[in-house]
Amino acid sequence: MNANEIRQKFLEFQKKRGHKVIAPAPLVLEGDPTTLFTGSGMQPLLPYLLGEPHPDGVRLCDSQPCMRLQDIEDVGDPRHTTVFEMLGNWSLGDYFKEEQIRGFFEFLTKEVGLDPEKIYVTCFIGNEKYGIPRDDEAARIWRKVFKEAGIDAQIAEIGTAEAGDKRGIKPGERIFFYDDHENWWSRGGGCDSTPIGDPCGPDSEVFYDFGEDKQDVKKYGKAHPASDGARFMEIGNSVFMQYRRLEDGTFEELKNKNVDFGGGLERIAAAAIGSFDVFRTSLMQPIIDRLEEISGKSYDNNTDEMRVIADHLRGAYLLSAQGLAPSNKTQGYALRRLVRRAILRALDLGISSNFLAEIIPIVAENYKELPDSILTHRESALETLLREEKAFRKTLNKGLRELKKMAEQSGRVSSRGDNAPAMSQDRNSRGQKTDSKSAQETCARLTGYDLFKLQDTYGFPFELSVEECYRQGIEFTPDYVKEFEAALTEQRKRSQTASKGMFKGGLEDHGEQTVKYHTATHLLLAALQELISPDICQKGSNITADRVRFDFNLDHKMSKEELAAVESRVNEWIEADLPVTFDEYQKTYARDTLKAHGQFWDKYPETLKVYTIGDFETPISREVCGGPHVEHTGVLGRFKIKKEESSSAGVRRIKAVLEEK
Repeated sequence: MNANEIRQKFLEFQKKRGHKVIAPAPLVLEGDPTTLFTGSGMQPLLPYLLGEPHPDGVRLCDSQPCMRLQDIEDVGDPRHTTVFEMLGNWSLGDYFKEEQIRGFFEFLTKEVGLDPEKIYVTCFIGNEKYGIPRDDEAARIWRKVFKEAGIDAQIAEIGTAEAGDKRGIKPGERIFFYDDHENWWSRGGGCDSTPIGDPCGPDSEVFYDFGEDKQDVKKYGKAHPASDGARFMEIGNSVFMQYRRLEDGTFEELKNKNVDFGGGLERIAAAAIGSFDVFRTSLMQPIIDRLEEISGKSYDNNTDEMRVIADHLRGAYLLSAQGLAPSNKTQGYALRRLVRRAILRALDLGISSNFLAEIIPIVAENYKELPDSILTHRESALETLLREEKAFRKTLNKGLRELKKMAEQSGRVSSRGDNAPAMSQDRNSRGQKTDSKSAQETCARLTGYDLFKLQDTYGFPFELSVEECYRQGIEFTPDYVKEFEAALTEQRKRSQTASKGMFKGGLEDHGEQTVKYHTATHLLLAALQELISPDICQKGSNITADRVRFDFNLDHKMSKEELAAVESRVNEWIEADLPVTFDEYQKTYARDTLKAHGQFWDKYPETLKVYTIGDFETPISREVCGGPHVEHTGVLGRFKIKKEESSSAGVRRIKAVLEEK
């Protein structure tokens, strides 16, 4: 059974149990500044779990795509991913432990077909300090459920995960009691850190047993469900919200109790095929197969690289299909980072040309069952990612050439040559690395200030420079990180000084209507440059919520025909509902490569913001500007020129308004 089938079966199963299927939330949650992305299935439901009534009733279910970039460095092992999908069902004051436990066990064994003998569960051991009893109710229900499946489930009191590493499990044990570090849910973590006034409670996790041979005892200790080893993998967790913390720090039982269940789709799918490797599931195996074809290398010998690429490009597609564009800020930078890391890992596989066009359609096919309500930009997602790949390839090639040039000029390339193998390294550290005494003798060291130049002049990010130096056998000075950060800090000080008072754009305020006029001003300048003279530039502006006043260089009074043509062209672009996007670039790149319109290049800071209207490759307008702007031109209304007059010698002035259509 593949992952798409499991997702569909889960939703149908919950519908039969009286649940309303609700649409998943976007990965980027509006109005939630606490997190970059939706990181759990319950996150969008939190207001309703805290007491707010849900418009669709008290029984809900969905399948929620999630992203956790805090796991990005762990991607490469068999079960860590930045992107995952959570199957979820909720009871808001309706059913409780009996129906939830029985329902999930039935789904796993009857619908998915998992062997009951391979299922193990955990429960909360209680907390004497706060008078919270052991969750014997959940354990009794599990014992009954297992007995009905022909299994005599014995109970084990473990306590901490560390105690479990030493104790292991005994024959017949199947229900394990752990402390609040493992089996307690609150927004703050364990019992001590549960926020005052919050609902909270014990949870019961379900694990799948992949076999005793999967446990590395020397590394992880003896096998038990909460171990970090590979024998057991958690596939679902039922949270029973039955308590609330009081002002005095104690806990009371709630009258209306909730159930919050989340099950990992990829992990359940892995259990269904009997593989501890989630990258063998149907959501990622087709990507792996294609990478093997493109690279000519096997997954078994290149698992780390192929897992990172498969995971990151899944995340990149889901973000871009939800309308997110790559940028250097917040969520946009996360998208850019995913794409860049995937491309760099592809280089390790020998894939040196563009390849996203062969991978992204596979990802899109895997997620065709997700609703259009969150994947609102399916059609443009591929184009967005291909454009980012193309742009990064240019940056990558320029940076690599300059890095090689720097190294050669300084005599710092290893005598082993350009194709020297990457040096042995600890991926979790940026400290100095060597692989042998001979390498130290043949490799001199690059300075952090050389690395800063690569980023500042060529847009080649620090982290990519470091990775490439490892690949080429180039070492670093002991303080290269501090040197780089010192250069970066100095640049920021210069930029802050130079940018004071700049980029105000003549705006009276940042209200909605004023922002619309600001965007319309960019269209006006673009129309003047296209239809009147390419040498036209802004000489001043004053923008309010009622009108725009725009000054520009021109040596003659504009005719009625010219004004009509300019007005018409601006309205054509408004009707086309063009996207308005921005990003931050190095000044030289914005001026020389992007050909952005700007007037004070010698006064601009080294890093500046550029707004693009229309297609990125063939834009209607591309200007250096501090913003703000609307997200697409269709919201502007109808552009109307009210007056054209002289402002001063050689400078004309246009006054215009936006009218409702």
